[in-house]
Amino acid sequence: MSIEYITIILLCYFGLLYLISRLSAKKSDAATFFIANRKSPWMLVSYGMIGVSISGITFISVPGQVVVNQFSYLQMVLGFAVGLIIVAYILLPVFYKIKAISIYSFLESRFGSRSHKTATILFLVAQTTTAAFKLFLMAQVLQLMLFDQLNVPFWLTTLLTLLLIWLYTHRGGIKTVIVTDTLQTTFLLAALGLSIWSIGSHLDVSAIDLYRVMDTEGISKVFFWSWDDPKNFFKLFFTGILLTVMTNGLDQSVMQKHLTCKDLASSQKNIITLAVILVVVNFLFLFLGGALQVFSASEGISLPELTDNIFPSIATEHLGMVTGTFFLLGIAAAAYSSADSSLTGLTTSFCVDILKFNIEEDRTLLRNVVHLGFSLLIFVIIIVFSIMNNESVLYQFIRASGFIYGPLLSLFAMGIYSKRKVRDKMVPYIAVGAPLLCILIDQNSVNWFGYKFGYDILLLNTLIASIALYIFSSKTFKI
Repeated sequence: MSIEYITIILLCYFGLLYLISRLSAKKSDAATFFIANRKSPWMLVSYGMIGVSISGITFISVPGQVVVNQFSYLQMVLGFAVGLIIVAYILLPVFYKIKAISIYSFLESRFGSRSHKTATILFLVAQTTTAAFKLFLMAQVLQLMLFDQLNVPFWLTTLLTLLLIWLYTHRGGIKTVIVTDTLQTTFLLAALGLSIWSIGSHLDVSAIDLYRVMDTEGISKVFFWSWDDPKNFFKLFFTGILLTVMTNGLDQSVMQKHLTCKDLASSQKNIITLAVILVVVNFLFLFLGGALQVFSASEGISLPELTDNIFPSIATEHLGMVTGTFFLLGIAAAAYSSADSSLTGLTTSFCVDILKFNIEEDRTLLRNVVHLGFSLLIFVIIIVFSIMNNESVLYQFIRASGFIYGPLLSLFAMGIYSKRKVRDKMVPYIAVGAPLLCILIDQNSVNWFGYKFGYDILLLNTLIASIALYIFSSKTFKI
């Protein structure tokens, strides 16, 4: 694809997003920005959430990871589905009961202001980091496909990407994001379907025949039972459950969308529908990863050493103009649908939890400054990450989430399931100490225990935080 063609496609895409944002932001106020006036149709939210849940990380990394991990990621995806059911029937009722704008307000009434502020800070740190991971992929692809050829430096590519997101989200907030998510999900699914179809067309085989080849060559193996294997079913399945509860149910940027539905029942229908669809969509991404291997072997194509580059290089160089175009739109959609949610969630949490915004007040200027401030912070993190990155983005994302979200999950679990009162002033120390201890154990586990932690570091982190919270708690709380 030529530079001119790529430029036109991206400009049209961003122009469409901006047009939608202008239309959706008419007569917007604080309630529109934070909760979309609680009028979002549940089917619209569920469909748009597909793109958010997939993100640029899944779009790029999951197909590439098939080279080394086969279809083992599906074990974690099954955990994702169970995690979403837990979110729907355990966390959602709590948040709807208190009519939450920010989900962390629950912790203030349950434990106190320090617990509330600690949870908010944990989210702000985790979300800015993970948003940076996701946007790094998009900026990297844009750099490779377009800006390197224009001699534009990576930092400027990243800055332009973030400013575009700020431009179309700063007015309508979550209402705009929900509407644009539907467009972005459509492009993402179209890119996925076209890529699979294009490979089958080039090889002149059906999808069933492609799968048979994968099965014969051992590419499509899903279940791994050896306890010593990092791909062990139980490790990945339970990690998937915890990860979903952490990064969906306890993530303001995600729950903010579910809370825009008019009532609890509508929001639960949206999440259960999403759980089923995500299993199917993630299987198709794994299928695509296997198909890319079969295609490269058949065509004599050397795969890039970095697995995250496998899908981009084959889609843009070997599968034709149409597939390459939709790949470009798909990665843009995957990255932007996740990043705009993150930016809106960060702004909401900071304004409501830290600055104590009242939803009835008109503080648009300050809200826009906060929105811009988080955009610039994510920019700095992306630049730092680009300098020090030496692992799969997917792997880094999951491990980083594990260290940060463990104490958050423990706080909500104790708040919902226990009548105990945590000593509020100790919560910040536990929130910092548990991840630090977990990191220390992780770095020395082979020498100390002869065991290497993988994704299951999530389980350890949550357990350590839970034990600490229990120790510094009493039976004084009464419902």
